[in-house]
Amino acid sequence: MNTHDDHTHAVHVTDVSMVFNEGEAGEVAALDDVDLVVEPGEFVSLIGPSGCGKSTLLRVIANLLVPTAGEVAVNGKPAEQARLDQEYGMAFQKSGLFEWRTVNKNIELPLELKGWDKQRRQARVREMLDLVKLPDRGANMPWELSGGQQQRIAIARALAAHPPLLLMDEPFGALDEMTREHMQSELLQICAATRTTVVFVTHSIPEAVYLSDRVVVMSAGPGRITEIVSVDLGRNRDEDTREDDTFYKKITEVREALRGSEMSSEARGIEDR
Repeated sequence: MNTHDDHTHAVHVTDVSMVFNEGEAGEVAALDDVDLVVEPGEFVSLIGPSGCGKSTLLRVIANLLVPTAGEVAVNGKPAEQARLDQEYGMAFQKSGLFEWRTVNKNIELPLELKGWDKQRRQARVREMLDLVKLPDRGANMPWELSGGQQQRIAIARALAAHPPLLLMDEPFGALDEMTREHMQSELLQICAATRTTVVFVTHSIPEAVYLSDRVVVMSAGPGRITEIVSVDLGRNRDEDTREDDTFYKKITEVREALRGSEMSSEARGIEDR
């Protein structure tokens, strides 16, 4: 774990556990004793089998869920304060755009909530549309856009208010493979331009490797971090990166770490019987 002071960490998760009360089904442990540090400007992906707590951990960081035990700090602030101060933006598998608002008005929404005046909002919207390479789509309604374009607008909205942190839960999961790869490259360019820290949930090993500085491998039953794989592919990644031997080696390394995490989950299940 990094030894810098807390205020230098974009995200600092300490000893976090999460137990859900499922009523008649009893208690279900989703996370167990999770520690994670994400530094400013890092791109970190969370990967693991279904039910390993990836999305739960993301929601705990966002203060959409309060952990049963442990602490979370975002940019040196308690998670609740960071949420109130809008220290992060969020993007999900579904774009979440409001169908009755134009693209411009969708991107403006977080700026309205922060009290920006109209002129400043409009200038920022133009800037964000240029950033996601959809400068002429502001007057469109969301349903007039393709799935990939909707996701780009969702990312623009998430970044509009200059949040230092972007939390993303399988934002490209519903896209076809070619659009998905294009969006991955677009996201890296956007993050480079804005110097945004990203915590990204995915089921795709190649996606995690292509995007990330580090890949956090989780196991289920309950969710634990079993390994963190550093990805040394440099900052300037493009389509040639996907053909690089190092890319394939890192995919293999993450895949083996996932197999190891699944084996440890099965072993814990046997011990608990």
